[in-house]
Amino acid sequence: MKIIHAKDYNDLSRKAANIISAQVILKPESVLGLATGSSPLGVYRQLILWYEKGDLDFAEATSVNLDEYRGLPADNEQSYHYFMHQNFFDHINIDPARIHIPDGMAADPEAECRRYDQLIADLGGIDLQLLGIGRNAHIGFNEPDDHFSKYTHQVDLTESTIAANTRFFEREEDVPRQAISMGMQAITQARKILLIASGADKADALYASCFGPVTPQVPASILQLHQDVTIIADEEALSKCPR
Repeated sequence: MKIIHAKDYNDLSRKAANIISAQVILKPESVLGLATGSSPLGVYRQLILWYEKGDLDFAEATSVNLDEYRGLPADNEQSYHYFMHQNFFDHINIDPARIHIPDGMAADPEAECRRYDQLIADLGGIDLQLLGIGRNAHIGFNEPDDHFSKYTHQVDLTESTIAANTRFFEREEDVPRQAISMGMQAITQARKILLIASGADKADALYASCFGPVTPQVPASILQLHQDVTIIADEEALSKCPR
């Protein structure tokens, strides 16, 4: 793992955006694995700025998102479909046909999970996967468990994840209790992985993921086994990690 220390969130966002922009410039037809939540917002803002300046072209790129809430239609303001369009896709020239997000409203979630895995396989896998990390070290919605979930799957969200996501909803009871999440196989088979973390509330998870044992109780710890992982984090998130 390559760990890059960022001065603050803005520095973190710019450094991460640099890596993604280099990927797109060097391989315009890249398959980008994308994440949601508060962590990547600054990354997306920076990429949009560079696109508006004419420095980036997403016309040939393809995106596959990590996850989606179960039971939220794409036009719901809290869905990850809505999030990605509002915060990134609607501001760049990516082909809508090349945007892929799990369908949280699928009548048959198991079939949807199989479809999504086959889609990623048909695309030839992911070139660069962007990840955030949860307070309990989840990546995507791969929650702590007694095993690593290999394939895309429907997951019951833990109480800590529900609590962390409550800030995006009017009431805690509005937070969905389930999601569809890309599994560890697609994530760890990505050619490059970029994980970003900001804030003291991520310090324990980041330390355990980078320096603790590889265990499904710490889902992000599986990244220790990958050959090309870059972690960009600010001082607070890295406060428990050795320098």
